Amino acid sequence: METKRKQVNNAFYDTLNEHWQGREDHPIALLLAENAVRTPWISSVIKSSFSTPCHVLDIGCGGGHLTNPLAQEGHKVVGIDLSEPSLAWAKKQDVTQSVKYLTADAKKLPMEEGSFDIVCAMDLLEHVDNPEEVIKEASRVLKPGGYFFFHTFNRTWLSYLLVIKGVEWFVKNTPPDMHVYSHFIKPSELKTFCSTFSLNIESIQGFVPNAQKRAFWKTALTRKIDKDFTFTFSKSLLTGYAGYAKKTPT
Repeated sequence: METKRKQVNNAFYDTLNEHWQGREDHPIALLLAENAVRTPWISSVIKSSFSTPCHVLDIGCGGGHLTNPLAQEGHKVVGIDLSEPSLAWAKKQDVTQSVKYLTADAKKLPMEEGSFDIVCAMDLLEHVDNPEEVIKEASRVLKPGGYFFFHTFNRTWLSYLLVIKGVEWFVKNTPPDMHVYSHFIKPSELKTFCSTFSLNIESIQGFVPNAQKRAFWKTALTRKIDKDFTFTFSKSLLTGYAGYAKKTPT
C-alpha cells in the first residue's frame, strides 16, 4: 500500500496577523531576517539588469515583505497567496497603495503568458507538492529575458538538522510541520525543473544564518530570535540556497 506523503503545515500563516511585523519567539522573525538580506539583493539585481521599472509578480507573497518594498522603488507589483488574512495584512502595510494583491493558486496563475519582467518564489517551493508546476507557471507568465528569483532548502541531513530540528529546538513557538524534509529540493532538481521550462539559471548561492554573529548564539541560548540575528550568502548549497534564472525564448 502506498504511503501518503506528509503535508506541510501552511495553515499557520492565516493566524499571524500583526505578528507579520515580527515576534521573537516565533519563526516569523527568521523570515524577517531573511528578507532583510534577500530584498536588497533582488532589488540590486533588478536595477543592474533593467533600465526602467519592472512588472513584478511575487508568488506566495505572505505579509508583503518583498512586494511592498519593490513597489516603493517604483515597480508595478502583483502579489498572490492562498492566505487571505496574510494578503489583507500586506495590503494594509502597502504605503504606495499600488500593489495588486490576489488570492490565487501558484499552479494556476490568473495571468496572461509573458506578463511579467520578474517572478519571485521565495520560501515557497518547499511548501507545495510538485514545485515543478509552480516553476512551469512562473516561466509561462515571464517575458523572454525576464528573471525568476527563488529561495528554498536543499534536501540534506544538514538542512534537516538546522532548518527543521534546529528551529524546533531553539524557537519556542515553532508550528508543527512548518517544514517537511521530503519537500526540500536538491539544487540539481531545481536546475532540471528550470531548464525544462526555458529558465537558464544564471546565479545560485547558499543562504545561511550568520553563525559568526553573537546574535546567532544568543538565540540558541535564549530560544528567542535576537534582533540582530542575520543571514548571509554562502558558497555552500548544503542548507538554504537562492538564485535567479533567465527566461530564454522557446
